[in-house]
Amino acid sequence: MSYFTDKQPLVADIFSRYPDSPQGRRSALMPLIREVQDAEGFVNGTHLDEIAALCGTTATEVRSVMSFYSTYHTLPTGKYHLQVCSTVMCSLAGSDELWDHLVETLDVQPGEVSPDGRFSVQKVECLGSCGTAPMMQINDDGYYESVTPGKCARILESLHADLQPLPDNPVPVTVNAEGRQVLANGEAIGASITGLSQMPPIHGGEA
Repeated sequence: MSYFTDKQPLVADIFSRYPDSPQGRRSALMPLIREVQDAEGFVNGTHLDEIAALCGTTATEVRSVMSFYSTYHTLPTGKYHLQVCSTVMCSLAGSDELWDHLVETLDVQPGEVSPDGRFSVQKVECLGSCGTAPMMQINDDGYYESVTPGKCARILESLHADLQPLPDNPVPVTVNAEGRQVLANGEAIGASITGLSQMPPIHGGEA
């Protein structure tokens, strides 16, 4: 059974956020990808085809969108997906050494999952914490900053015991069920999806 077969109300809700047009349907692509990944951990070929059909596009386009963002995965990830920032600032501060330590200690490479199912690793682009480099993110849960070899060893020891340490800082901005951005302090910013859908249409001025 396809993922969305028994989730038609969810699909309808996602599409209701966008204009009822071919372009509007394609705008729903990313929320549909996120829905599958949150549930399955990654988006496989069957899911790519299903999302493409729903949006009126091709699986190639869905895959190309996913490849642009390091947060999307077409391969299974471990229970703890360790993401190391690899941009210049982190690299100068030691992220290359942090990366080498991770892959050697865990004996896992990008696209692989450790035999116990716990770990996968990935190099990502700037995570916006240059002042606390080198840093990494575990899943979508938050930032682990100024990660020295000793700190990395302590984090891995805890993860091996399935005791994930609290991050040094939460993710700066998340998106809640209403589609509103939420700051780390809990403040919701911007308009909700419902609010936007209830706004009157904007008409051009008269000549």
